[in-house]
Amino acid sequence: MTIKTWPQADMPKEKLLNHGAAYLTDAELLAILINTGIQGKTALEISKTLLHEFDNLKNVFNANYTQLKAHSGIGQNKYILFQVVIELSKRYMSIPINQGCLLSSVAETKQFLIQKLCHYTDEVFAAIFLNNRHRVIRYEVLFHGTVNHATIYPREIIKKVLLYNASAIIFAHNHPSGEVKPSYFDKSITQQLKNTLNNINVSVLDHFIIGNQNAFSFKENKLL
Repeated sequence: MTIKTWPQADMPKEKLLNHGAAYLTDAELLAILINTGIQGKTALEISKTLLHEFDNLKNVFNANYTQLKAHSGIGQNKYILFQVVIELSKRYMSIPINQGCLLSSVAETKQFLIQKLCHYTDEVFAAIFLNNRHRVIRYEVLFHGTVNHATIYPREIIKKVLLYNASAIIFAHNHPSGEVKPSYFDKSITQQLKNTLNNINVSVLDHFIIGNQNAFSFKENKLL
């Protein structure tokens, strides 16, 4: 059974065309990708089963081929399609922050960093290096850690700042737990880095904490 056989009012594609993609549920969006059901099970029912088994959309897309093909209605072609969607979304989100681009808003920066950091299962610490007009020079993951901690070395950050001739910097790290509230250490290291970089006339514009699809901005919350 395919989506085309559903009553028109229930067809996800019709909902998307009439109201926009944001109007659809996760299950409906996933059903459009799956497109074709199997005997006795529609594409929407398959998508609901996947979301139930994997708990959320992120886990569905992070599942490997072996995990997905264990579910009826998901074969090699649909797994490949899932991977294409993931990669296209990553490339789309990285476009606005190529070298020379201007970061026009906190929201834009949040979305970029969510796409870059939300998939890590261990904590990582990254930076966006900017010139004196706050245009992007480079994005780079600087330190890798464990599930709940990444060791940060200010001297290594200074080396990178000098290497890229940066005048400003935005820091970001992820919390694999999904909790974006800053810890005492997060606040302490941010202040330490701000003071250290201020000595060489480099501004720390913000520090973001990424957890799943959420982001916390130190600047927005008046911690910088």
